Amino acid sequence: MKGVQVQPDGWFYVALVVCLISTVICVVAALAKKGPNDVTILSVAAVELFLLVYLVASIVRQANGEQIAGAGWEFWGYLITALALPIGGVYWSLLERSRWSNLVLGTVGLVVIVMMFRMMQIWYGATAPIGN
Repeated sequence: MKGVQVQPDGWFYVALVVCLISTVICVVAALAKKGPNDVTILSVAAVELFLLVYLVASIVRQANGEQIAGAGWEFWGYLITALALPIGGVYWSLLERSRWSNLVLGTVGLVVIVMMFRMMQIWYGATAPIGN
């Protein structure tokens, strides 16, 4: 059984840009053998800020009558987890002040992109692909 195909929406494209910029900044800093600094931490803070805006927008969309086509608990679970990732990454970078922390910070952006895509699928009712 094939699932519903979902085209990326504006939220996904904004997340893609913010997260990719953050990832590139953090990976370049790691390759330059620099420890976490204001620039890398602020880039991850931008990811968190985007997710907070997305949280508020999702609440407003539901309050205005839009319904999540998929499982609501799954959507909110992904969103809460995504919100925790940048906080955990920054916390990690404060504890481990080596260049490897910048790779952890860079990973946050990539993981959030994947989670945003899945949240978009859930919102519009697409199912996760399971085999062919």
